[in-house]
This record gives sequence, structure tokens and C-alpha cells, in this order.
Amino acid sequence: MTLRILTLLIVLTNVNADAAVKDPKAKLTAVKGLDWLAAEQHRQGYWEANGGQYRVAMTALSGNAMLCEGSTTTRGKYARNIALAVDYLVECSQPNGLIGYRNDYHYTYGHGFSMLFLSQVFGEEEDARRREKLKDVLTRAVHFCGEAQTPDGGWGYVSAKDGNNFDEGSTCVTQLQGLRACRNAGIPVPKEIVDRGIDYIRKCTAPDGGVQYSIRGGGSRAPITAAAVACMFSSGEYENDLVQKFLKYCDKNIRSAKANSEFFGHWHYTHFYYSQVMYRQPEEEWESYSRDIFREIIRRQTANGSWKDGHIGPVYVTAINATILLMDNGFLPIYQR
Repeated sequence: MTLRILTLLIVLTNVNADAAVKDPKAKLTAVKGLDWLAAEQHRQGYWEANGGQYRVAMTALSGNAMLCEGSTTTRGKYARNIALAVDYLVECSQPNGLIGYRNDYHYTYGHGFSMLFLSQVFGEEEDARRREKLKDVLTRAVHFCGEAQTPDGGWGYVSAKDGNNFDEGSTCVTQLQGLRACRNAGIPVPKEIVDRGIDYIRKCTAPDGGVQYSIRGGGSRAPITAAAVACMFSSGEYENDLVQKFLKYCDKNIRSAKANSEFFGHWHYTHFYYSQVMYRQPEEEWESYSRDIFREIIRRQTANGSWKDGHIGPVYVTAINATILLMDNGFLPIYQR
């Protein structure tokens, strides 16, 4: 009997070990990318895209990728980098709650990604003073989100007031996922803000199940639809009719062999969100999807560890690719199954 129990324990240990290292090459590739990001961080704590653009968004995305590796502000290989990023974003917080600057181009992206990143840090923060500061920043950030929402329930590249009530799908999803991350971390988020945002996405849904560019039309967009599913999953919605429509559209327009093996417009943005969706599917589906995506990402990494695809710049692509490769680490609550 003792021998049988011992044998069972050995088997279970081996199974768990295999699960923890499903694709060691993917993890090594991701760390190589994170090492490149760490070297590219400015001493003030920020990262930036081509031309010095999108500092807030790039800092949040890069810090988020390092959290996926398992580091925190106090522990791990990238602890110093994450702490510097947090300090930079906290300093960017304005009295009205905006994380960023009104003269920045498309500042709502940075705001939404910062809510996501800082809320993940807040949930694990051990330093009492830093935790209180993060709580204040995130509470005001949620308030700004409510004030920036348009009458139709969406968000644009800037707040409703600054953008004459213009709104569109991708920024809407960024705000909603950031809001959900805040709520999960214990920050109060008014339910009506989220409900109106989800209703906006519903109104953007075309007959084919894809999410259009905006409530005014613009045709179904695979990247925005993938982001919308991830957003719904983050909110705990897995089975409703809207989610099922989105999943069918994504299965047809993203999961095809052509879509997986060839780059298309906003490929990285698409799979940044779609990987979050597929990770929550049954294990065999995630393994099938990740095998193809990991292979493509690994193949395109440059010798210095970065990726240079797209026009936004290597910081953006490297942060996103590293996040995808580290998705099944399961360290961040917003991405967990």
C-alpha cells in the first residue's frame, strides 16, 4: 500500500512538472525579450514607442509583461524595473484621475493599460505606503473613466469632453478591462459604467458576430472582436449570447491556418487579446493554439531579444509577445482561468 501511494505521488509530481514547463523554449524566448526591455527602460522609469510616443501605454504594457514572468515590485529578476515603472505612472497621475497627459496622442490607451498594470501590482503590494498611494491613484483613475465615457457608453482616443463625444471599440475595451482589473483588486467601480460600456460593445456588434470599429459602423474588425471577448471573459461572462457570437466570429477569422501563420493588420494586438481568450478554453484548445502562435513568435525574434514588426516600435511588440509567451504562467489575476 505504501509503495502504491509513493508511486502515485511520483506520477503526480511528474505530471505537475510537465505542466509547469510545457514549452521551455517559449519561456526562454520571453525572458530574452524581457531582458532587452529591461535594458531599454529609461532611468526615469518609462519606455516609449517610435518617435518618443506613447510613454504611458508602453510603460504599462512593459511592466505588465514583467509581472507575467513572476516578478513583483520587491521580488524577482525584474523587481527594480517594475518598481520604477510604477513610480513613473504614479507620478503621471493627474488631479482629475487621468494617468497620463492630456497633450499625449490617444491618451486613453495609456490610461486603460495603466489601470490594468497598477491594479495587478496593487493586489500584491506589500509596502503599506506604496499600497495606499496606488489605491488613491486607481480610485481617481476609475472616476476619470466615468467622466470620460461618452453618452453612448463608449470611449474614444481622448475623453468625451476633449473628443466631442467620439468613441470607438478598441479604446472602449481597454477601459473596460482596466476597470474590471481595478474591481478585482478591490477598487470600487460603479456598475453602471461597466454596464454601459458592455452595452456599447453589444451595439457595435454586426450581424456576422464581429465587433465594428464604432457604434456608427466601419465593418467588423477581428482585432476588436478578440479584445471584446477577452474583456467579457475578464468580467466573468463566458456563456452569454454575445460571447458565443464573438467566439464563432474569431474562430472563423482568426484561428484559420492562414491567420495564424501570416501576419495581418494589428496581428500582435489581436493575439495579445486572443491569447487571453484561448488560455481560458479547454487545455487541448490552448495547446493547439499556443503551439502555432509560439512557433511564429519565436521564429521572428531578433538576435538582441526584441521584435521589430509593425510601425509602433520594438518596445510595443516585445512587451506584447513576451506577455503571450508567458500567458500560461498564470501569475496575473486578470488573465487567470
